[in-house]
Parts: sequence; structure tokens; C-alpha cells
Amino acid sequence: MKGVILAGGLGTRLRPLTKITNKHLLPIYDKPMIYYPIEAMVNAGIEDILIVCGGNHAGEFLRLLGNGKEFGLPHLNYTYQEGEAGIADALSLTRYFVGDDKVAVMLGDNLIEKNFKQAVDDFEKQERGAKILLKEVPNPKPYGVAEVKDGQVLGIEEKPENPKSNLAVIGIYMYDANVFKIVEKLEPSARGELEITDVNNAYIQRGEMTYSILDGWWGDAGESFESMMEVSNLVYQTGANHKS
Repeated sequence: MKGVILAGGLGTRLRPLTKITNKHLLPIYDKPMIYYPIEAMVNAGIEDILIVCGGNHAGEFLRLLGNGKEFGLPHLNYTYQEGEAGIADALSLTRYFVGDDKVAVMLGDNLIEKNFKQAVDDFEKQERGAKILLKEVPNPKPYGVAEVKDGQVLGIEEKPENPKSNLAVIGIYMYDANVFKIVEKLEPSARGELEITDVNNAYIQRGEMTYSILDGWWGDAGESFESMMEVSNLVYQTGANHKS
């Protein structure tokens, strides 16, 4: 399975810090933010990884990460996203890299306490379709929220005013190669982006979506200064190293 980490965007919510660097290069406790999703991929057994970067500081990823040797990788791939056209748009740039393989996609500002290897192993056995990871949260309104019944995902609603569950869709997604055909047919949302929720709902409508519940904590470190601080504290307090 291929691995894709999405680390583009301008990080406007974290200005002025992001006026001089990409948000995924900002520190979370004792490491740059981008280290954590790379480590999560490696600990899930994924070693063929591509990083989608963007903005005015893309070259800093190469300077920091090099060829991935520090993470035990044989090689590390990069591509560039122009502008901010959404997660699904960034994913479309990886088509040449993924080819006919399955792919695990992780948002570069999402951190997890443990790992998602079991979900990867389960998806490897899944004949077709997609898999998402869900996490119970006390306030699901700011997230994509999954409606689940009898072990099936019925739908995902983005930032709902009245959530149908407390299961947030975290920033780890797994797809078969049909994902690129789905992205091709997407229409931009009201904010002018190609939304990953629309991709996931397309798989749900096909009856080809499965899910796993994430074990351990999850945090979106790129949401705000408060979330950066909260996730940094979680890393410090739990000694999270993605090895569990």
C-alpha cells in the first residue's frame, strides 16, 4: 500500500507563524509537526510515502526531511500543490504515484497517540472501496461526522449544526485506485474546494465504505493555536511515539 501525507495549504489560521514557514514544519513538543504523520505511516507498515507540500516554503520540507533516511525509509517522494483547492484536489496530484495500488492518506497536521496498523491490515484484505477512521469526541460540530448503524456508515456530514453522532472522521483515509475517478467528477463546494467528505460519501453511496474506531487520542494540531498547544501537551504527557 502507498502512503500519502497532505501538507500543503497556507496555514492562514496560524499567522503570523506561517508567514515565514509552512504550518506542518512548526514544532509540536520536541519535533516538527510533519514528523508525526511520517512516523505514523512507518509504524503502520507503510514505507512508500509521498508528501504533498505547497505554499512559499515547500523547499524546506526537502531540506528538513531529505530522502527519509532518518525514518528508516528507502526513499521519500514529494509533489507540489498550487494554491488551496482542497484535500481532494491535493489527493488528485498523487495519481501518478499511487497507480493501481491502494493508498493510505493522512493529513499532515493530524497526530495520533498509537498507530493504525490494524486498520491498514484490514483494508489490505478488503476487496475494494474505502475505509475511514472514526473517533468519539465530546463536541463533534467542528468536524465531519459519521452516521453509523449496524456496522455500516450511512453518511458523513461536514460541520453539522445537529450532529447525528459523536463520531468524528479523523484525517486518515484509505482508498482503492478508483478514488481518482471519483475526484474527477467532483464539483467544488461553496468555498471553492474539492471536499474529501464528498469523496467519502461517494464510496458510501456505492456501499464500499468500512470504518475502524481509533484507539488512543487524536488531535488536529493545525486547527488553531489552542489545538497546537493541546496536542503538544498530549505528546508530552503521554510520551506518544506511535510505537504502541
